[in-house]
Amino acid sequence: MATYDDNNIFAKILRGDLPSHKLYEDADTFAMMDIMPRGDGHCLVLPKKPSRNILDVDPDSLAAVMRTTQKLARAVVKAFSADGVTVQQFNEPAGGQVVFHLHVHVIPRFEGVMLGQPGGPMEKPEVLAANAEKIRAALAELGA
Repeated sequence: MATYDDNNIFAKILRGDLPSHKLYEDADTFAMMDIMPRGDGHCLVLPKKPSRNILDVDPDSLAAVMRTTQKLARAVVKAFSADGVTVQQFNEPAGGQVVFHLHVHVIPRFEGVMLGQPGGPMEKPEVLAANAEKIRAALAELGA
């Protein structure tokens, strides 16, 4: 397995070198909108500690990611009145991983609506901002 590259796009976002639509942050995790969403409200949860994926992540960091993932899952269902939620996580190229910093996808789901293609078109910044505001409001309502 390759080593962690601290110049990956998520590491740059965590350092503040690149912008993002932040949804939530605590001492161990960071959540933001996915700029190429597979559905409205698609967001990502990342550990702040460098880790390539689930194969090398520190167990405490992974536990923090899962706590935040649950908060975001509840918030996106509330924010978008979703019928359900898809949580995905990919590891190494053969497993579908494209960005090599551990991240979990949280995607609100609706009966009869298929997910968009992975790596699809970039969403308009104003749409991401509006969706981010809905999720932040839901997080506040849920006390997260």
